[in-house]
Order: sequence, then structure tokens, then C-alpha cells
Amino acid sequence: MNAKASSTALKLLSLYRQEHVIIGGWATVNPVFVSEATDDVIKELREMPTGKNLIRHIENLRSGKTPMYTIENDLLPYGGFMQEKIQSITLTPEQWYELESGIENFTPDQSGLDAFKALGVVRGFGAEWQTAIRAALATRPHLLEKWGIIRQTDSAYRLWDMANTVISNPISERTRAQVQADMPEYETYLPMFGDAGNELLAKLRTFISSLN
Repeated sequence: MNAKASSTALKLLSLYRQEHVIIGGWATVNPVFVSEATDDVIKELREMPTGKNLIRHIENLRSGKTPMYTIENDLLPYGGFMQEKIQSITLTPEQWYELESGIENFTPDQSGLDAFKALGVVRGFGAEWQTAIRAALATRPHLLEKWGIIRQTDSAYRLWDMANTVISNPISERTRAQVQADMPEYETYLPMFGDAGNELLAKLRTFISSLN
């Protein structure tokens, strides 16, 4: 396995799957696909879940069949479900009250995050709660700054758990590649935990050093 190509392939798959929460959408991620999908990266993508769909999309972009600002409907990640879900989000007055109160009263720690995720309106969105709430808040822009703190807190604790899992388990080349692809996020959020976070970040850097 080509570790560098695998790392890039994982990054491109992440962009493909998360396009619905990236500013600029397909117009932002499509140029990245075209410029970074080398032959080695394409080879890695063929072995990854949904990778073949991304390869077809990249081929369409390169041939000019698909404009750089869009994607063919049959190649949408999740079968287009995320786009449909975002467009159809509606909240009742009671749900809005619960959501706004939860955002306004949020505390950026584990207990605050647990309390927010336990709200009925949040649990109702399932695993895609961040995407759904961000879409709903398009009509309440005054809440976006505090909502950003919630997202940052969730990312910080998620990456803390991921980092500890990585260094506590046997090393594999694919895991190293995934850590390298996610390193910008680790470097952003782990320092939020102070000395413990910086120490964990240093261990992750050592973990992937054989890739460099």
C-alpha cells in the first residue's frame, strides 16, 4: 500500500461525504478532486467504500461531462439523502424554544456537550444532528456564533477519544494514513485540552513519523 496515496484518498473521500457542510459545496471540493486524484490515489480509492463512485465523479469532471460546480444525481453520497434531508428541515415552535435555550445555555465542557446532545430536538436528528441543526439555523443567524462553540467542543472531545484509541491499539499503515489525513484537525482541537492535549498531539506525530 502506498501510504501517501492512501492518506490523500481518505481525505478526498472525507470531502466527498462531507460536501453538504462545506462552504461552497461542490464548487469548492471538485477542484481538489481533480488536482489531487493521481493514478496512485485512484488505485487506493478503488479499494475503499464508495470510492468507485468518487472515481466516476472525478472522471466526469475531467472529461467535462459534469461542470465543476455540481455532481450527477446518481453519484451523490448517501444516495442524495443528506441534500433531501437538509432541504426539508422544519421545527415546531416548541422545538425551536428547546434548541435556542440549549444553544444559549451551553457550557463548553463534557457535561455541557452531553446535556445538549440529550435534548429531544437534537436526538431527533440522529447521527446527522450537526448538519441538520446548522441547516435549520440558516433562519437564525444570530445563533451561529454560539453554535460554532458547540461544534468546536464536540470536535475536540471526539478527536480526543479518537487519538487515545489510535495510540492504544496496534499500528497499521491504513491507521497511520488516516491519522495523517486528520492531523490538521488534531492540531486544531487537541491543544484545547492544555498540556494533556499537547502531549497527546506529540504522540500522534510520533505515530505517523514513519510516513514522512
